[in-house]
Amino acid sequence: MSKKTKIYLDTSVISHLDAPETPEKMEDTWRLWEKIRAGAYEVVLSEVVFDELGGCSASKLGCLLGFLKQINYDRVDAGGDAEALANKFVELGILREKSLDDCLHIAAALLSGCDIIVSWNFKHIVNAKTIRGAKMIALLDGYRDIMIYSPSMLLEEADYD
Repeated sequence: MSKKTKIYLDTSVISHLDAPETPEKMEDTWRLWEKIRAGAYEVVLSEVVFDELGGCSASKLGCLLGFLKQINYDRVDAGGDAEALANKFVELGILREKSLDDCLHIAAALLSGCDIIVSWNFKHIVNAKTIRGAKMIALLDGYRDIMIYSPSMLLEEADYD
């Protein structure tokens, strides 16, 4: 039996389960969600996801938390070691201080031994600079090599398996 791919979902993925203003992203998010519900992946979420979801309206929050009840996931801490690692992204100029939550997502994924970070955040996470930076920190600090994909990219990869 092969080991399941361990994925970290950032808040953008969860929020696109209910994003009628971006139908293509919502459709791909739902396609991925169905694979997750079927047990295709081992899923990790951090406290940062729940903190960020707390900024949603009460009705949207209730809806998204309802979706989260449909899947199994490990909930991991984003304090202490994750904060120190997130600050390294800022110190090395990979991301800015104002993007510390994005750094915390990446740090939590690295510390949890995830294979892939899944995000719709192209500005700060799913971009060449951040991907190179995450790979560099993983290599230098002895963490598992990590990939960063949008849900669409992960679905394309799964189609080839």
